Amino acid sequence: MAKASLSLVMALRRTAQKLQQGNPYMWGHMGCCNCGNLAQELTDLTKADIHEFALQGRGDWREQVEEYCPTSGLPMDLLIADMLNHGLNTTDLQHLERLSDPAIKNLIPLERRNQMKHNVREDVILYLNTWATLLEETLLASVQLPDFLPELVAEGVRKPELV
Repeated sequence: MAKASLSLVMALRRTAQKLQQGNPYMWGHMGCCNCGNLAQELTDLTKADIHEFALQGRGDWREQVEEYCPTSGLPMDLLIADMLNHGLNTTDLQHLERLSDPAIKNLIPLERRNQMKHNVREDVILYLNTWATLLEETLLASVQLPDFLPELVAEGVRKPELV
């Protein structure tokens, strides 16, 4: 699972919002499919740039990620490396293209989860927002708040009344 960060959560939410507002979506186009839309948000590349990079390699996102080589210098490998630098891993990208990560899908109500299709805009939006929520919860769980209460009591400050 992706390394939770505020910047990645925001990128996932912005991608979902832009798709909701009508950004181009076409699952068979490497620049405006599931991964392509997120890549646009993370890298500031256009859908045309991403598609052009992809055409220099073989296959769809899943196949290009499987063949990813961080030292090849190929444009698609550089693009994938950029996405990985935002906290994603190659498995995340493969799951995103097929909307298949079990941890994300398990958070979606069963009746909706069973109807999801990897190439339907509304399902991609739901998946992206659910993924963002999962990462937000991971971030929140990692936050440790200091316990000020013993210091306040020692200084004579009254405990707040719990309602």
